[in-house]
Amino acid sequence: MATQSEQADLFRSLHIPGKPIILFNIWDAGSAAAVAGTGAKALATGSAPVAMAQGFADGEKMPLELALQNIERIIAAVDLPVTMDLEGGYGESTSAVADTIGQAMDRGIVGFNFEDQIVGTSELYSIEVQTARVAAARKAASSNGTHGFVNARTDIFLKARPDTHNDDMLSDAINRASAYEQAGADGFFAPGLADEKLIGRLCEEVNLPVNIIALPHVPPNSRLAELGVGRISYGPVPYRQMIKSLTQAATEALE
Repeated sequence: MATQSEQADLFRSLHIPGKPIILFNIWDAGSAAAVAGTGAKALATGSAPVAMAQGFADGEKMPLELALQNIERIIAAVDLPVTMDLEGGYGESTSAVADTIGQAMDRGIVGFNFEDQIVGTSELYSIEVQTARVAAARKAASSNGTHGFVNARTDIFLKARPDTHNDDMLSDAINRASAYEQAGADGFFAPGLADEKLIGRLCEEVNLPVNIIALPHVPPNSRLAELGVGRISYGPVPYRQMIKSLTQAATEALE
C-alpha cells in the first residue's frame, strides 16, 4: 500500500494541462468505494455534499472534527489518493488555517481546496491577506513530510452570473493565481467559470494547473481538455443526482 507521501506525489503528477485528472466528487466512505470501483485515479470530497449528507448547510457549518472523522473513514475505505475540500480553512487567521490543515494532513489527505471567500459573507479576502493565508496553508501542508497539494480557489466567478463574467474578472483571477502561486499553491481553482474564451485565457496565462467544475452549462470535458484545463471536478453535482434518483425511487415505491 502506498504511503501518504507517495500518494501525494502521484496525485500531483495527474494534473496535466490538456489531459486533466477527473474528480467525480464523493461525500462518505460508501460513495468513495463506489467511485473508486469505476477506475478513478483519485478521489475528492466536496464541502457541500459532505455537509448535506450529514444534515448541515455548506459554509463550514459542519463541525471540523466531524469532517475530519468523515475524511478518515473515506481514506480507510479506498486505496487511492484523497483530497479534501477544506473551504476557508475553518478560521480567518493564518494560525487557525495552519492548525486546520495540519489536522487534516495528519488524517491522511494528499491535498485540499482552499478558498478566498470570507466564509459566511459574499466578500473575498484581499489578495494580500489571502496570499498570507495560502502561505500558511502551504507550510502546514508540508509539516508532516508530505507535500500536500494546495488547490487555491477563487470565488470571483461564483459570485456573479455566468453571463456577466468578463475580462476584468479574469484579470483579477490571473493576479490572484500569480500571487497564490508565489505563496506556494500547486493548483488554481476557478469554480463557476464557463466561458470557453475566458477558460482558455486563464489556462494560457496561469502557470498552475487550472481546475474547472463540470457544471451543466460548462463545456464538455473533452473541450475543457482542449482549452488546457488540468483538473476537472464535479462539486455537488453527483450528490444532487443521487438525491434526485433516491427521491424518485422513494416516491414511486410509496405511491
